[in-house]
Formats: sequence, structure tokens, C-alpha cells
Amino acid sequence: MKISGVSSVVNFQRRPTKEEEPDLKKNINKAYELMGMSERAVITHGACFPAYYRDTMIGSPYGRAAKKYNKFLALYGFNSNQLGPGGLLQKGSNSPYNASAFAHNRLFIDLEALTGEKYGEILSKKTYEEITLPLKKIDKNYTMTDFDRANKIYDIALNEVYRRFLANLADNQIQAIKLNREYKKFLSSHDERLTEEGVFRVLSNKYGTDDYTVWNNEKDRTLITDLRNGDEEAFERFIEIYDFNYNDIEQYKFEQFILTKQIKEHKKWRDENNFKYINDLLVGCSKMDAWRYEDVFLSDWEMGAYEWGGPSQRWHIPVIDPKKIFLNSDYELNDGGKFLKEKIDTALEFCENIRIDHVMGLIEPYLLAKNVPDDDFITQPPNLKNKNYEKYISELKDPNNESIEYDLYWDYTKLIEKLVLPTFKEHGIDKELPVWEDHCSWPSRFKKVYSEQKLPRLTNLDWVRAENIKDNEPNNWFILGSHDTPPAMTYLRRTAKSGDGRDVEYTRKQESWSPEYLAGYLNMDDSRENISKIREQLTELYKNSDSAIVFAKFAELMTTPKFQISFDDLFGITEVVYNKPGTNNKENWRARLTPDYQEKYYENLASDNPTALNIPELLHQALQAKLDMDVKAHNYDPDYKKQLYVQAQPVLDSLEHYAKILKEKS
Repeated sequence: MKISGVSSVVNFQRRPTKEEEPDLKKNINKAYELMGMSERAVITHGACFPAYYRDTMIGSPYGRAAKKYNKFLALYGFNSNQLGPGGLLQKGSNSPYNASAFAHNRLFIDLEALTGEKYGEILSKKTYEEITLPLKKIDKNYTMTDFDRANKIYDIALNEVYRRFLANLADNQIQAIKLNREYKKFLSSHDERLTEEGVFRVLSNKYGTDDYTVWNNEKDRTLITDLRNGDEEAFERFIEIYDFNYNDIEQYKFEQFILTKQIKEHKKWRDENNFKYINDLLVGCSKMDAWRYEDVFLSDWEMGAYEWGGPSQRWHIPVIDPKKIFLNSDYELNDGGKFLKEKIDTALEFCENIRIDHVMGLIEPYLLAKNVPDDDFITQPPNLKNKNYEKYISELKDPNNESIEYDLYWDYTKLIEKLVLPTFKEHGIDKELPVWEDHCSWPSRFKKVYSEQKLPRLTNLDWVRAENIKDNEPNNWFILGSHDTPPAMTYLRRTAKSGDGRDVEYTRKQESWSPEYLAGYLNMDDSRENISKIREQLTELYKNSDSAIVFAKFAELMTTPKFQISFDDLFGITEVVYNKPGTNNKENWRARLTPDYQEKYYENLASDNPTALNIPELLHQALQAKLDMDVKAHNYDPDYKKQLYVQAQPVLDSLEHYAKILKEKS
């Protein structure tokens, strides 16, 4: 039996050919099968996707570019991609976490497809090529989204798209007639929402902001709430806006239809190719959504995040009023509950799985008072949290009786059991599958619900050792980095202030980053030949090479039951951070893959100092580690070990073979 330790490099002067790719993919998937792992995802938000034929200055998770990218991920064993929230962006914000929970982001429309016969050429090829950019060679292994330019491109394109659709329909063009038939069916389910959103966009443009609370016409600020309450003036104002801006509103509806059609078609392709999208259920919503549902939210409080060492984070996210969640003890949904259920239904309509952003917001949201200066949140002195202005929702009292808890019936603690999980079940998703983002302060009521519902967690191996995974944690998702962290390759250089004010690199001191631990965890089988020497060599390597220990951490990650890897880590992007939480950094949300991302990936792996992840090599280490664990668990039984390697050794050999190919210089 061949025993693998520290591999040597053999020069093949090539990377996997098209003929070899099926074998590479087969053996990678076989390795995961042998390890008993079913879920492995890359985190790539929609705007981060690469361009394909022409550049619209923003990526899209739909269309030809997305299919090509997803096929590349599948080649290396990933069976899903985690998107960010895909809603229509809020005016003045590039963050997907301020986007609409219902309206799709029009910047994700695949414009190239609209130039084809299938859509009746509702976008001319001439216009498409005039407003988009040709692909260009980029020296770095990333590029940046240009949201302003993308919006201008889509303004021009979609104005023409709607005009040409109407013209084609008037000429009885067959494709236009078919498209219109689909459009009418779409409107039969969504027209009321789309009309309200269209009116909001008109008002937003008029006032120059999506923040309806500062609009100088009070009737416009509360228009939908008043309309639903039967206010005659509100009805007349709504009709006035709609009639005067009919074309703009109808074009908005058509844009949403086109994108929804493309999303649906892309899901069909994913189903056929066994590749999943994980949608991101944002904890909040856009100002447009809040305007439409204003009466379901608390009027004086917003959601944020508790911080121990400084001021709490102000997210300015509306909080559903607990009194508006359920109607009665039978848990029939009130308007706030209907709003939340609609959010979940929308997130899962065309995706196969879901990430629950900030789970605490569905159990014990942290409240911060609206319209209060930042300085007032900290008492002066003694620099403590001012509980008048920030508190958990369980601490909120009835304004008419300070002795009574506002959420009197603990309706927030019932949300998971009575609303969220039943809605997941309607979509064929049990609670073990989603990514439950539980990185928060863990107050007592949150702990209670989490324990009672036995919800999985999101475990970060940056701070935890995989060897400490307990038997009751097989449903956890595991990460080393995410869209909210710097690239993992830079972790060893992170610093913090010590007691004497010095900047100290703290990662190296963490138990989870111990070279001895990693060398031992990845090589547990004491019966392997030269195992002590292998551990010693690896320990020394990890002590002296930052990149080697980071790669070892990713090999550790790949031994976990379900894991995610951020796109920047996969492709070795180290010079830019996708998002720095709690900041208004102008570079946030802009990092994106280059059109030649595959070439960049292979060039990186074949360089003298690679930062991208050599998946066959890391998976080889992970599989070897899992085999070692299995052998150790069976007390090093030689007959058991021999049988175990009958299936495993060919896979190990194949992974080693392709790992070497990926290291070769062209």
C-alpha cells in the first residue's frame, strides 16, 4: 500500500485538458463521497460574477457567464454557490444587505440574451455593443464593480428594451406575443406589489432619496399605509402618481418580469446540472419595502448589533413589531408575520437552499433608538451602554405600563418554530440544510430558543479546531472566511493592541492555528510509514511558512461535514477586502472576478508563491486525514485498513496526480 506524506513536484508542463476534466471531477467527487460529505459551497455574491462576452461593469449570477463559472466550480467538486441578497439596490447604497426583499436587482439582467431571437431582439446588438465594454486584460487577479456606470448602462439598455417590446407587440411579432403571454401571467401574481414599488421609485426619484422618512410631503411618506386603511386622499394621490408616470412604472414591471424569467430559466439549468444556489435571507429590507409595510414595524426602534468593546453597530434596519406577528394563540399570521413569510417565500422561489442572515434578528433582535445621536448611546461617565436607547427586544417595556414586557406573549421566540421552519418545510427544506448565521452576542433567550429547536450553527475554524467537532454538530456549516472577512491568506498578519499599546500579531497564538495541532490532525494514523517524520516536517513547514499553514487550515476545513469557501480565497485574491463590516469604505461590495479568472487561477497555482487553493492537493490532505481517523478509530486493525484503502488509494493517487499538474508552469 502506498503511503502519502509530503509530496514532491513532478513537471508535466500542463494543466488538466478537456479530456482529463471528467476524470478529475469524478475523483474529486469520489473523495467527498468516501468522506461522507454532501455539501460544499463557494461564496460568490451576484455582482462578483465575471463578464463573458461584453462587460456591463457588474456581474450577474444568471446567463452564460454564470453557467461557465458554475461549471468551473463543479469541476473542482463544489455543488453549490452562496449568493448575497439579490434584491434591487437601495438608492445611494451598494450593499446587498440594504436591498429589497422582494424586487430583484435589475443590474443582474443578462443584456446579451435580450439581443437574441428568443426575446425578439428587444435590445439591438448595436446598442448593446455601444454601451458595454469589450473585455480587456487585467494584470491583477480581480477587478472592481462600477455601480454608477452599470446603472447608466442599464438605464439606456432597458429603456430601449421596453420600447422595442411594445413596438414588436404592436407589429404582432411572434416572439413578442409569446413574451407578452408570459408577462401577463407574471403580472397576475405580482401586479399589486410591482405597482406599489413603481410608485415608490417615482417618488424616490422626485425626492432624490429612498429614505421616505425625510420626504417633505407627509402624505407621500405614509401613502401605502393610508391607502390600505381606506384613506380617500391617499387613493387619489396614488392614482395621480400612477397616471402621470404610467410609462416609467410599466417599464419597471417589465424589467422585473424579464429578470424573473431569466432567474427561472437559470434554475432549470442548475437543476439539470445538479448545482445549487444558496440564497441569502437578509435580516432587514430596503426603504422601499419598509415604505410598503410601514405599519408592521416598530416606530421608535431599529435593529443593530451589540458590541462588547465599544459602541454597538447601528444598522438602521426596521424591526417587525412583535404585536403584528401573530393574530392569536393559534399562530395565524398578522401583517408582520405575512411580511416575513413573503420574504422567505421570495428568497426560496428560485433557489435550492437558504442562508439566514443574523438569526438573532428572528429571535431576540437588538434594538437601538431612532433619531438619537451616536454619542447618546454611551453614558458619560462611566462609559456604559445607555439602556434607555439600546436593549434587547425582551427588555422593551410597554410604553403605557413599564412593568409589562412589550412582547408580552414572547412572539419573537415563537417565530422559528411557528413561522420560519414551517415555511422552509413548504419549500422542501428541513432545518439541517440552511446556513444559520448565528455570529452574534448570544443573549439568554436566544440561547434558549437555539437549544430547544436544535438549530445548526455556523462554525468558523479561524477560532475553533475541527478536532473539537462534537457528534451533535454534523449539521453545522463550517467556514474559514466569509464575505465579511479579509482574505484568509492575510490572517497571520492581523494585529491587535496589546496591554502596553503595541500592535501584536494574534492569529499565530491561537490554539486553532497551532502548527503541531494541524500536522497531527491531518496525520493521525500512527501505523503509517515515517509518520513521526512527516509530522515533524509539516510542523516545521507550518512554523516557517504563512501560506503553508493557511493551506493546512483549508485542508482541515475540507474534513468538516459541510463547508463554505469565499471566492477570494479560492482564487487567491489577497489585495482587496470584499466587505469591511461596520464601515462606509467606498471599496466595499466591489471586488469581482476578472473575465479570465480561470487563466488567473491556473497561473496563480503554477507561480512560485501561490495564494489560490489547489483543490486536488488540499482534498488529498483532507481525505488522508479522514482515512487516518477511521483507521485510528478501528485501533489500527491492518485488515480493516487494507480494505479501506482498496477504494481510497486510487482516489488519493488521482488527486496527487492532478495536484501536481496544477502546480506546473505553462
